[in-house]
Amino acid sequence: MSLTKPQTISEAISADHKSLDLYASKIRSSTTLEEKTKWRNQLTWALARHAISEELTMYPAMEKHLGEEGLQLTNKDREQHQAVKKDLYKLQSLSPSSSDFTPLLDRLMTDLHEHIEHESQEDMPRLENKLSREESQALAKSFERTKMITPTRSHPSAPNRPYLENFAAMLAAPIDRFRDLLSSYPDNEELPKNHRSLL
Repeated sequence: MSLTKPQTISEAISADHKSLDLYASKIRSSTTLEEKTKWRNQLTWALARHAISEELTMYPAMEKHLGEEGLQLTNKDREQHQAVKKDLYKLQSLSPSSSDFTPLLDRLMTDLHEHIEHESQEDMPRLENKLSREESQALAKSFERTKMITPTRSHPSAPNRPYLENFAAMLAAPIDRFRDLLSSYPDNEELPKNHRSLL
């Protein structure tokens, strides 16, 4: 029997955000090209999965529970995600030895933090206010499960709305996962518990 209580959607999203910051920090602090590349791959893997899972689980819940306000909020979120996906698309294949790498990583993280701020100040409080704890936990579970089947690389030209995004993700995920097998990643012990043994 597990003694940990299930996470709410806010807690699950926040845990991912902390992991993304950790991966960016590891890229910056690594001293070898090999290590920087592993952490770049990890950041790509985690951020691509996180963004699509939000779009497929949390955004529809916001639109359902918050109505027109939810639709306006998710439209802004999707715009912010698109900027992040475009930066990530460039970063995921750029060598950390490139002079363009660090400025691109900085821009990616700036765009990401702008989005995180919007989510934590606007989206999550409004959504959590409309959900029971059990509903929030069920949404968090759906968010985590969805990450298991989403693409692991950025595809900014793919649709970003449910149904079309679901279909595009189903096509891209197997190819991404094959490419993951050919890429290097940090050792499992170096990762937060919520990202271990998933590669």
